[in-house]
Amino acid sequence: MTSFYSKEELSTLGFKSIGKNVLISHKCSIYGASTMIIGSNVRIDDFCILSGNINIGSNIHIASYCALFGSKGIVLRDFSGLSSRVTIYTESDDYMGEGLTNPVIPYKYRIIRGSQVEIGKHALVGSGALILPDGNLTEGSVLGAMSLLKTTTEPWYIYAGVPAKKLKIRKKEVIINFEKEFLNETTS
Repeated sequence: MTSFYSKEELSTLGFKSIGKNVLISHKCSIYGASTMIIGSNVRIDDFCILSGNINIGSNIHIASYCALFGSKGIVLRDFSGLSSRVTIYTESDDYMGEGLTNPVIPYKYRIIRGSQVEIGKHALVGSGALILPDGNLTEGSVLGAMSLLKTTTEPWYIYAGVPAKKLKIRKKEVIINFEKEFLNETTS
């Protein structure tokens, strides 16, 4: 037995859809698989939490200890990736004192804000980063390790810090050329 679910085991978990060559650790916690879409060539490592409405594209790696809380929806586009200990929230209680907080309190006493979070094609998230509702990485963007994102980035820029700030541009042409070469090689 390997540490990853077999193809047969994956088919019994009840995903909305799942592609080919998918490796998900037996130690990954999955809540609401029926709302999840997983593309092809995806690897999800040990101790990850996947919860809610999650759409994972193809050619994606999610490293150990990542937590995706997708009640409002999380989309990871093709060739994106999450380093270890990344956390993504699509909902958050209001901490300003306008209501009570935490999931054991009925909704009528809470103020919750939320939105879908999208990680664009070729976007990467560094280890320990936190993405809050309204935080979106556009195509080719990078969020550095230990950073906090609560806004939308500009395409093909590197961001880092708390809160994340734009640092410098990435080499889009090189990445796109490698993508084309890789796809040509793997579809031949």
